[in-house]
Amino acid sequence: MAKLVAILNVVAWGGFWSFGYLALTAGDESAAHLVTAILLAFAGAAVGIVAFFWLARHAEEIGYAKKPNRVLPEHLREG
Repeated sequence: MAKLVAILNVVAWGGFWSFGYLALTAGDESAAHLVTAILLAFAGAAVGIVAFFWLARHAEEIGYAKKPNRVLPEHLREG
């Protein structure tokens, strides 16, 4: 599952950069293409962010990445 999400992450960010470039370089005469490129770039960014956060959480759960140092809520109540 992690490999599938990693592939999805790469494809999503590739779509974001590709369609984002097309949106930035679109001329004024192609408004429909501009809107389509913006929507596809936004979708690529959204899927890429979600996939990245899933991969980061998965890496922490399996022990590949170090968990961040966080204060537990019960320590906050004592002080």
